[in-house]
Amino acid sequence: MENTIVSVFFAVLLVFNIFSAFVIVFLEKRNPTTAWAWLMLLFFLPIIGFVLYLIFGQNLTRKRLFDTSEMKSIGIEDLIQEQLHAVKNGSFSFSDGIAAKHRDLIYMHLKNNGALLTQLNDVQIFTDGRKKFDSLLRDIASARDHVHLQYYILRNDELGAQIIEALRKKAEEGVLVRVLYDDMGSRTLSKSDLSGIVEAGGETAAFFPKRLPLINLRLNYRNHRKLVIIDGHLGYIGGFNIGDEYVGLNKAFGYWRDTHLRIEGQTVKAMQTRFFLDWNQANSHHPIHYALHYFPASPNFGTSSMQIVSSGPDSEWEQIKNGYIKMINTAKHSVTIQTPYFIPDESLMDAIRIASLSGVDVRIMIPDKPDHPFVYWATYSHIGMILRAGARVYIYNNGFIHAKTITVDGEISSVGTANIDVRSFRLNFEINAFIYHAETTRDLTNAFLYDMETHASEVTLAEYEKRSLWIRSKEAVSHLLSPIL
Repeated sequence: MENTIVSVFFAVLLVFNIFSAFVIVFLEKRNPTTAWAWLMLLFFLPIIGFVLYLIFGQNLTRKRLFDTSEMKSIGIEDLIQEQLHAVKNGSFSFSDGIAAKHRDLIYMHLKNNGALLTQLNDVQIFTDGRKKFDSLLRDIASARDHVHLQYYILRNDELGAQIIEALRKKAEEGVLVRVLYDDMGSRTLSKSDLSGIVEAGGETAAFFPKRLPLINLRLNYRNHRKLVIIDGHLGYIGGFNIGDEYVGLNKAFGYWRDTHLRIEGQTVKAMQTRFFLDWNQANSHHPIHYALHYFPASPNFGTSSMQIVSSGPDSEWEQIKNGYIKMINTAKHSVTIQTPYFIPDESLMDAIRIASLSGVDVRIMIPDKPDHPFVYWATYSHIGMILRAGARVYIYNNGFIHAKTITVDGEISSVGTANIDVRSFRLNFEINAFIYHAETTRDLTNAFLYDMETHASEVTLAEYEKRSLWIRSKEAVSHLLSPIL
């Protein structure tokens, strides 16, 4: 009898594994590396692997999540087509010679992402959380028409309570306030924490909310974007979330080094459009409809040209990753990268190695401490590959570095929410600003150099090769799991 039960159990387990393997390989048409990682997990941990696949492994690639019909109806599609035609035939009037030089990158983002090029923007860079949030609070206090705020993590701690109270006051004054947060990233946040905003006339919404009490099984496909749009002409985009750790109040992390942008100009309209799409997906019962006051005429604030590029698992293309690769492939002199997680796929790894082997000065900065152990050791496992190609690697040791920044040749740069890992490129909804402006790019490069000279230590290939067997073992396991981390 016992033998029969055991036989039935293993038969059922085998059927589950075969079914899962069939879904992964034949139906979902995944990236081969990711598919192999899931198949290995199913083979070595049959029951656990199957449960993890049900939680983590769903594929949204062919699903349409965002309703773009209203955006098309107000003429954005026509503007995209006009820019595409003008950039392709050489008739587009660039205000910046650097943007003109990189028209192929601009064209790619227009073609595959509908990312309009905007010019004459003003950009302010923040690398310190306190300065960023002091500025944000001042701007919220100055809002006259609306505040649209979207963060992956929104906590009701000291900083979060300060932001929430500022938004409540603006709603009480009659300013339109909308708060969008990710239900998983903001899992410690309750609706009651935001009740003051709602009672004052504001609105709140959660992206992909939990279906079961206390548990959200959608661990993948999270909205990792961080956006604030104020009165339609001022916006924030970058890596900081809202929580005490982002202003250095968490002892485990210490000082939090990140990169965030405050932007004034036409680019804010593209950020507004992205917020509309995300809000309407999360709150279809109270959607935002197009109105002129959301897209006011903007004066010329500055000289920066940029595109706002978004990506997610609902898309056929990995737009931000493709932008990174294209940037690195154009490099003639230098590439700097700051990222908390360095787990590139083969295409991006090849771009970095080829640039290094071609004599480009490639420098990468990563944290000296993990916030996710497997991700940390997977990051460390990739260091050797680029060190052997001639790249230089620096460990940030003044707290935790969370910046997602790339600069190339002191000309073009990217700042946003996308890390260099599979989760950002394929599994999460992300947004980055791609900037075609020498002054902004030099400022970002100088921030890297300052960190390198004052708060970082270089890892040489000789030092890397001396790591212990225990570290090598952790790297090896984490490296195998890196396609699904």
